[in-house]
Amino acid sequence: MCSPPKTFITPEQYLEIERKAEFRSEYYNGEMFAMAGAKRPHNLIKMNVGAELHQQLRARPCEVSSSDQRVLVAPTGLYTYPDIVVVCGEPRYLDGELDTLLNPMVIVEVLSPTTEAYDRGRKFGHYRMIESLRAYLMVASELISAELYTRQPDNLWALTKASRLEDAIEIESIGCRLKLADIYEKVELS
Repeated sequence: MCSPPKTFITPEQYLEIERKAEFRSEYYNGEMFAMAGAKRPHNLIKMNVGAELHQQLRARPCEVSSSDQRVLVAPTGLYTYPDIVVVCGEPRYLDGELDTLLNPMVIVEVLSPTTEAYDRGRKFGHYRMIESLRAYLMVASELISAELYTRQPDNLWALTKASRLEDAIEIESIGCRLKLADIYEKVELS
């Protein structure tokens, strides 16, 4: 039995649908992908990271946004909603709606079992194409672990790992230091 053919939609059609939708969907290569809800550890970690970054960047020309901020990876055409986005300097948007960011400097994804492979693989492949991106932080939601990829001058990415509550991650491009004890505050891991 054959599956029905997929309906191709343009980026413009996606944005028209998405801007009216109750639930968020990502878009890539003519298809929309509904986003699922997250579990308590994921949500706590996301809020803890966002709060720490916001506090440290308050007096600087940077903005921290949560997963409601859509990002366009212009070179590949991926429209996505990272867990946390940091933009420094003047944010650039796709159009006058000011809802699709083009120049994130830091992206944070909280890993969950259903998204981890994608966040580490294909999604990071897309993110690396964003010229303004300087750091990509992945934080595990099922164990204590943070991995920071930092863009180097030769366009390669250096990895820094942390896996103990007494460890910290330094995001040099924005001058922020995240303690894992703060990232995992009130998070109960099984």
